[in-house]
Amino acid sequence: MSTSIDQAFITSFEAKVHEVFQRKGAYLKDSVRLKDNVVGATAVFQKVGKGTATTKSRHGTIVPMNQEHTAPSVTLQDFYAGDWVDKLDEAKININDRDVIASGGAQALGRKVDDQITTVLDTTTQAAIALTLTNKGNVLASLLELVEAVWANDVPNDGQVFAVMTPRLWSQAMTLDQFNRSEYVGADGMAFKQGPQIGVAAWKSWMNIKWKMQTGLPGATTATAKSWVWHMMAIGYAIARSAGNVAGRESVSADITWHGDRAAHFVNNMMSGNAVMIDDTGVIESSFDDTAAIVTS
Repeated sequence: MSTSIDQAFITSFEAKVHEVFQRKGAYLKDSVRLKDNVVGATAVFQKVGKGTATTKSRHGTIVPMNQEHTAPSVTLQDFYAGDWVDKLDEAKININDRDVIASGGAQALGRKVDDQITTVLDTTTQAAIALTLTNKGNVLASLLELVEAVWANDVPNDGQVFAVMTPRLWSQAMTLDQFNRSEYVGADGMAFKQGPQIGVAAWKSWMNIKWKMQTGLPGATTATAKSWVWHMMAIGYAIARSAGNVAGRESVSADITWHGDRAAHFVNNMMSGNAVMIDDTGVIESSFDDTAAIVTS
């Protein structure tokens, strides 16, 4: 055999393509008040204020409560995620690039939903709780103070309160027996057994609040990180009616269109939606140093 036979060697590419690790869609949409199939550019959520009971004299006139009605509104924003796939290029690859682009675009739009929700959470006017993360006692006390601030605002303990943590803050909480041991969280809540709660509909119940580890939070991995605890009814998210859906619960419309003048398909994903603050007394922010070492004692 010729000593130059190596020049005739071929290269084989595995047919399954790996999409770079990423948040696969919207993880927070099930934690807010959702209005879908919106027709129009603006969506309105209704809110009514608290009433006050009063006394009256015999045969006297009852003082009306005159509860304040407000209508927080939000203008929907349009987002797109698409790319070209050349017809002849498809003959040179052994992966379905159209499917890859459709999947990647849908996931990108889902992450945009989370970004819109956290942007609105960041507008709360409630006093932020500064978390101290120097030892286990401080970690526990800080998280208890954060939860206390929610209940102090008369937010109902009805199982519809949610919270997010950065990966480091989650690790800090993992050092606490109260966050992990079955005596406190039951057999289904042991975090070391299950690992972090990540993804759609993945929440850990602790103190009757649903907690999730979430990437992409403001200030994550810095000394000025933020996270929130909120009631579902405090934040609204409106989604426009879409013609199709390839992203499951994300209400993302997708189409693949042939363009003869380019000899290529354009794979496009699009959505229209936005978040709005309905009642910021139900949103409590925490601030903390996300660079702090994980506590050991």
